[in-house]
Amino acid sequence: MSDVPAGAAVPQNPVAQRAVPKNAAFDDAVSRNPVIPGQSTWQASQVGTIYDYIRVAAFTLDPDGRIEQWSDRAEEFFGLSAAKAVGKDPITALMPPDQWQAGHERIAEILDGREWVGLVPYRDANGTEGLAEVYVMPAENGAGGRGASCIAVEARVLRQIETDLASSQAVFGQAPLGFMLFGTDLRLLRVNERFAEIWQRPAAEVRGLDPYDFLSRVEADRLTSALRQVLESGEPVTDMPVVGTLPGRSRRRWMFSLYRLHSGSGRPIGVAALATDVTSRQRAEREAADTRRNLALLNAAGSRIGSSLDLETTARELLDVAVPHFCDLASVDLYQALLRGEEGPVGTTDGSGEVRRVAFASAISDAPVAMSPYDHEAGPVPVGAVHRYPFSSACAGVLRTARTQVLAVDGDSLLGGGLVQSTLVVPIVARDTVLGLVRFARAKGSEPFAERDRLIAEELAARAAVFIDNARLYRREHERALILQRSLLPPGNPEAVGLDIACRYLAGNVETEVGGDWFDVIQLPGHRTALVVGDVMGRGLRAAVAMGELRTAVRTLALLDIEPADVLSALDEVARGLGTPTDSGVDSGSRHAGKERGGSSPDDLSEVYLATCVYAVYDAVTRRVIIANAGHLPPALVEPGEPAMFLDVPEGLPLGVGGEFFEEIEIQLPDGALLALYTDGLVESRNHPLDEGLESLRQALDEPERPLEDVCDHVLARLDTAHGEDDIALLMARVQGIPSGSVGDWTLDADPKSVARARELTREQLSAWGHHELIDTSELLVSELVTNALRHGDGAIRLRLLLDRTLVCEVWDEALAQPRRRRARDTDEGGRGLQLVSLLSQSWGARRTHRGKTVWFELAIPGGQPTREMTVDELLSLF
Repeated sequence: MSDVPAGAAVPQNPVAQRAVPKNAAFDDAVSRNPVIPGQSTWQASQVGTIYDYIRVAAFTLDPDGRIEQWSDRAEEFFGLSAAKAVGKDPITALMPPDQWQAGHERIAEILDGREWVGLVPYRDANGTEGLAEVYVMPAENGAGGRGASCIAVEARVLRQIETDLASSQAVFGQAPLGFMLFGTDLRLLRVNERFAEIWQRPAAEVRGLDPYDFLSRVEADRLTSALRQVLESGEPVTDMPVVGTLPGRSRRRWMFSLYRLHSGSGRPIGVAALATDVTSRQRAEREAADTRRNLALLNAAGSRIGSSLDLETTARELLDVAVPHFCDLASVDLYQALLRGEEGPVGTTDGSGEVRRVAFASAISDAPVAMSPYDHEAGPVPVGAVHRYPFSSACAGVLRTARTQVLAVDGDSLLGGGLVQSTLVVPIVARDTVLGLVRFARAKGSEPFAERDRLIAEELAARAAVFIDNARLYRREHERALILQRSLLPPGNPEAVGLDIACRYLAGNVETEVGGDWFDVIQLPGHRTALVVGDVMGRGLRAAVAMGELRTAVRTLALLDIEPADVLSALDEVARGLGTPTDSGVDSGSRHAGKERGGSSPDDLSEVYLATCVYAVYDAVTRRVIIANAGHLPPALVEPGEPAMFLDVPEGLPLGVGGEFFEEIEIQLPDGALLALYTDGLVESRNHPLDEGLESLRQALDEPERPLEDVCDHVLARLDTAHGEDDIALLMARVQGIPSGSVGDWTLDADPKSVARARELTREQLSAWGHHELIDTSELLVSELVTNALRHGDGAIRLRLLLDRTLVCEVWDEALAQPRRRRARDTDEGGRGLQLVSLLSQSWGARRTHRGKTVWFELAIPGGQPTREMTVDELLSLF
């Protein structure tokens, strides 16, 4: 019924062929099978056509308006066989009765030669009513009569197809996503306008291409494999990443979703692909991931950097955070002057000052690697080495200008043995002072440093700079406090008459502030010795200063030769006064009045200083020791042949509390007994309670006798002294009393004849000891002291001579008045006795006793320290 194209061959069995209507599917078929000259376009359609989707019926009308021909599809459509339909009125045969009149009028118009298209209600053999879209075209039969050819299509399905076509056109023409249809040969059948626009090709030119025509071989292999898998299995593939390069060298990323297409009969006819451009989204995701990584890096820096007050440890913590999360290699250089704790500027203005490599970290090499041209020329710098950067180097420029620099590595560079790609040199700046620099480097294969990386590097360096500066200031203060503290301790091993002394002092580690621990050995008149160990509560420079003040006060009070309990009572007042602010406008009365009224006073804002102290006085002649304690740990005593024990000394309150008096005990010590005084750092730490520490000390002292120095070392080795949490002071004294043969003791009557008797006893005793060279001086000075006792004293007179490293002479009486040396006038007959004692003796003094006073002088033994000879003026001043 249609014209045959020129040159086309008529098929052998045209009756068996079904013509395919001209539509999109037909166009696609033609595009897939292009016309080749000399080849027929009349071909058998594949199984599955448009008739699989809609029902179509054809019939003809004769000039009388009766059905003349009735097709098989009309029989399927309307449910009437040809025998029942031919010759019948189509209106009455197919339409409901209420539509007959209108239908006859329309048929009359058609038979007059007018075409008509419209919706016609119908009813099939089952009684089901529907709407058919009927195409009526006037026609003539062979006799010249005018009839009509009719084609009926089910309207509902036709409307659905129109809707689907509109949707398809919307997808292919208006969708913002790339849409593709691949045939069973995995070549493109159709693409939408968006895809054609992206690839800058007309949609018609894209048809027939395969993935290898617009993707790289690797990506095309992946996509082709996925297409074949979907076509064969029918399982869709979603979110498949594909990377391609668009015209103009623009690299894009897509996410492909693939699913198989079927015909109405269920036959696979191709694969549909939906491509979403995710380049911007992935870039945003990458930036978000970088942001999260940087935040995590900064959080790690905040929690891990600065855990120690040590410069080197802080530098290593910075590199532990940066490598390998931020860079592949890193190093930290600090000014040498900073590490030495020097005052003033730590660096030079030209950036070429000495720096020390304090830390290095690498994720690619264990050995130091060159990270800059300077390193390549001078060689990698090991950790701990001191070096200088040349003035023209980038690192010196960073130290000079305090500005970050990025060192890009050329392709021909040999930096890092060909490993380093780029380096960031960042200054370490704190309080407007450049302390050093840190270098971050990335190896080849890593992304080069960008602007955001520079900001992160500067933030890491800034955070580390704060802690490095704090560590620098702390180290300086710690060293100052340690110097002050050590300057206030006894130099070397102190000596004492009748005692073998050994002492140890261990400062806490660098991270621990200086404490207030101290010990002292004080020589007292009469071959007596005061042993002191104390501990100021608190740490730092204030504690060291308070310790120095208390130690000075102890020495001053000890020279007054008062009882140990009285020394601690006076020391308690001193400690309470340390925290009292000085205010010349407020006297003590007004302060006490303010306290009674409940008002505020300067004392309310003062700092409280508390300290513990144990004070012991040992007499080498009597071998007795008097001990008083102010809140300190008990002394340990080891007698020969006996186990070590802790003395039961009344503990008392710490110094500075006030309101309590102190008690003392007196103990007789045999020769060879060992007395140990110590601070709490020796027996207490976080890992060892006090009870365990005291028991360990007791067991360490139970060891067999050994030299006292070895005993100190043994105790420190046995106990936990490496914790560094607190200072440790240990003072040990082993009793070696003065033999009885080195003591001369006599009682004289209060009689002028006693002066001669005293000279006689002195001469005899010194002759017995073999010190004849001291007889004349000793007789002269003894006679002066005995004469003073007779004139100004009371009661019996006691004379005692003590021989050890020096000769000590003591004259006792029962009067309380202390002798006072004065300068005699030219007309005075007396008053020159104490001047004579002062000039001829090595030292002299007076002290109160329970029943009076004692005046003493000391002479050097010949062969020891030379005696100072008097000048002419000193000799003349005696007369």
